[in-house]
Amino acid sequence: MKTKPYYKYSDFSLYHGNSLNILAEIPENSVDMIFADPPYLLSNGGFTCHAGQMVSVNKGQWDVSNGLKKDFEFHLSWIEACKRVLKPGGTIWISGTYHSIYQCGFALQVAKFHILNDIAWLKPNASPNLSCRFFTASHETLIWARKDQKSKHKFNYKAMKEGNWPEDFIKKPGLQMRSVWAIYPPRNGEKKFGKHPTQKPIDLLARIVLASTNKGDLIIDPFTGSSTTGLASFLNDRKFIGIDLEKKYLDLSIKRLKDLEKSK
Repeated sequence: MKTKPYYKYSDFSLYHGNSLNILAEIPENSVDMIFADPPYLLSNGGFTCHAGQMVSVNKGQWDVSNGLKKDFEFHLSWIEACKRVLKPGGTIWISGTYHSIYQCGFALQVAKFHILNDIAWLKPNASPNLSCRFFTASHETLIWARKDQKSKHKFNYKAMKEGNWPEDFIKKPGLQMRSVWAIYPPRNGEKKFGKHPTQKPIDLLARIVLASTNKGDLIIDPFTGSSTTGLASFLNDRKFIGIDLEKKYLDLSIKRLKDLEKSK
């Protein structure tokens, strides 16, 4: 790659820049799995509830909507860039709320991915709805899709069925893992160096990594944020490349990795 990493430690690399530009430098058919938590494009001056308090939903310029057509074109462009670098049997996971996930799902179909599952990530302690005019949003949706319908993808069925998942009250020991996962949002210890506004819990990403990759596989997160995907990859002996526009989140990623490395 022409672009030098912002940070590199062992098989953990971070790049500062636009995902499309960095992905264009990665060899075709070289990546085993991609996890993407793209902008929800929700920064519109509204409010939500966090930790019992009313807070603004504005996260930054990167989260501002440019209208339905341009928002969809954005999602399609990064999804197509991801498809180029995935191996034929490689898979992509996309996380989002109803504000973005349906556009991403349609973009996957336009790009001719083969959708394998949609997962409902249930948040047991979800924040209440302030307006009391809607159902309380208590889950996010994840889409899991394969690059090529004819190729065989990785799914570690036995690990999912027989693994120990004490944090998930839905998963019954010895039974198949279903498509609804009860996992708490990031706990305080996961944010001790700071927080990303859409940070995901390590338990969620560890499950995804273990489900759809093997040791030594290469995982990319094109919107890495505070790099929970990278931490899950590092913990489970996978290679990782994270990309983000914001240096402050890359710096947060580095602090989290160094702290994790001490305890590994």
